[in-house]
Amino acid sequence: MDHLDKLEAQSVYILREAYREFKSLCMLWSIGKDSTVMLWLARKAFFGHVPIPLVHVDTHYKIPEMIEYRDRLALEWNLNMIYGENREALDQKLTFPDGNTDRLTCCKYLKSEALKHTLSGEWPRYRMDHELKHYVQDEGKEPYTGVIAGVRADEEGSRSKERYFSPRDKDNVWDVGDQPPEFWNQFKTDFAPGTHVRIHPLLDWTELNIWEYIEREKIPVVSLYFNQGAGIRYRSLGCYPCTNPVESEARTLPEIIDELKSGKFSNIAERSGRAQDSEDGGGLETLRRDGYM
Repeated sequence: MDHLDKLEAQSVYILREAYREFKSLCMLWSIGKDSTVMLWLARKAFFGHVPIPLVHVDTHYKIPEMIEYRDRLALEWNLNMIYGENREALDQKLTFPDGNTDRLTCCKYLKSEALKHTLSGEWPRYRMDHELKHYVQDEGKEPYTGVIAGVRADEEGSRSKERYFSPRDKDNVWDVGDQPPEFWNQFKTDFAPGTHVRIHPLLDWTELNIWEYIEREKIPVVSLYFNQGAGIRYRSLGCYPCTNPVESEARTLPEIIDELKSGKFSNIAERSGRAQDSEDGGGLETLRRDGYM
């Protein structure tokens, strides 16, 4: 069993434990490489079927290719695909692209607040209707209190403080200093009623591990990760007004892996192209304490 096999086995174990222990469970899918690997692992864990709703927070500022990819895979893989949004903020133009907030406030409205109220069932959810092949308003209002997310500890500072099973309070607020210890693959899964729990199957994976696994498993990913001829590609995907590509000649998976192994990006943070991180002092802890992924 090589290193990727061990990571895969651990992640599958975490996913199955989460499914066994938490009844109101969903999985966040950001459409990026990490959460897509997590989705692939879920298909392995449950023998080709994903028995967990996939939730995406749509800011309506995602790069169009991302949304096209989301909906194509939702139909091809028969996913229980749900999205939520902050319609009030969008209608009132309380966004950075409209010039009415800074980037962090925009993220709070369109991501943190939208995620919190989508998970709680207080705001409308939209579900992919596989017969109609488009989204319809979901009649379900059940809150999701167990949330699987594709967080990696090496991606940025605040995520390194997470646990595999990481509690939040009923308002999704994260107390960084009050996390359960996790030793020798022993995980705390019994929490007080009302506790909101984030589950992180990819916590010990690295950016290189993710790309090596994508290559090995032949997982389809968004074309934005590859140089299309302009000498640039994206390392991290987000909203187009706040996400910038990096200079790169990598057009294929082996070339992306070679770049990571060669040290080309060794002194460049993976999320360096995400402008909101810079406004948060180089990390995401302010946003993540309030429920951001």
